[in-house]
Amino acid sequence: MTSIEGSVVLVTGGSRGIGRALVQALYERGASKVYATARDPRTVTHPDAVPLALEVSDPASVAAAAERAQDVTILINNAGASVNANFLDSPVEDVRREFETNFFGPLLVTRAFVPIIERNGGGHILNVHSVLSWVGLLGSYSASKAAFWSQTNSLRLDLKPRGIDVTGLHVGYVDTDLAAHVDAPKSSPESVAAQALDGIESGAFEVLADDLTRQVKARLAEDLGVMYPQLAA
Repeated sequence: MTSIEGSVVLVTGGSRGIGRALVQALYERGASKVYATARDPRTVTHPDAVPLALEVSDPASVAAAAERAQDVTILINNAGASVNANFLDSPVEDVRREFETNFFGPLLVTRAFVPIIERNGGGHILNVHSVLSWVGLLGSYSASKAAFWSQTNSLRLDLKPRGIDVTGLHVGYVDTDLAAHVDAPKSSPESVAAQALDGIESGAFEVLADDLTRQVKARLAEDLGVMYPQLAA
């Protein structure tokens, strides 16, 4: 299990939403340094965070961030996109763009930071998924998050012998800009961040951060003929 206190953490997408809440919560729990990444590091507002430019889908940007942050012990892959391309009508380039950010981006970041975390004595990786990892409601977004979930589960097996634990965080609607248009109950970013860090410290394989996520996960054993007609209604 990994302790937050005294750790050095890199949070992708650390300037807003869940990422910003994670940065705040990490310092409250005693992290010694938190790198908060953003495409424009000037958008990082936490006074103690170390702003770091990062475009997760750009290998050169990832390499530059890894070169700068050689002391990381915990990696949080939070950055993501919500293109929601329709598989029949949207340009295929939009589908690819979603996968570049939501699947290949965190893979690039993970591959860059695993040797660093290992060299620093081991640690933890937290990957931020979605309840839509399990339900194909939003085209390319759901598919990219489902693929990311599978990536997380594979990495958990690959990294355990190297002293790195892996946790997947699944969330439904969160009160951020991304879900501003949604008229439904939402979790606060602070609540999600607190549960995520609890998961890191307890060594949890998965964190299900709200009732909607727990309900959908519990239904995965159902026959698809029962669940999907209800979704399409």
